[in-house]
Amino acid sequence: MHTTPRTHLTHHTAPDGVAPGAGYTHVVTGAGRLVAVSGQVALDADGDLVGAGDPAAQARQVFENLRRCLAAAGAAFTDVVKLTYYVTDTAHLPAIRAARDARVDVTRPPASTAVQVAALFRPDLLLEIEAWALVGGEAR
Repeated sequence: MHTTPRTHLTHHTAPDGVAPGAGYTHVVTGAGRLVAVSGQVALDADGDLVGAGDPAAQARQVFENLRRCLAAAGAAFTDVVKLTYYVTDTAHLPAIRAARDARVDVTRPPASTAVQVAALFRPDLLLEIEAWALVGGEAR
């Protein structure tokens, strides 16, 4: 089992016998206050779509919305332990990863799951991302 040194409040682990994650960590543990951020989509503060038909622009807006939600809870991307991606087409994943990598510590990425869905609640939305964060406490 490979474990990275604790530099924050979480512990990132790559279990023996499991293929290494490409841009995510298999196991993230920690202690503290749990922050759950509902799935965010590419709507701006006025509820207008950002980036119609453009997965990169939508991903950037989604990560900005996530940043604002985390900040409202006293958290930051350094506290995120899990991201879940809902995408209408897995071809959008490279654009999503680029937006993610601009926000997270790529040497200690959060755990993640990507799911292709038939549709989101509006047909012009290409992706939705939810986040889980741990704030405070002591990692084990």
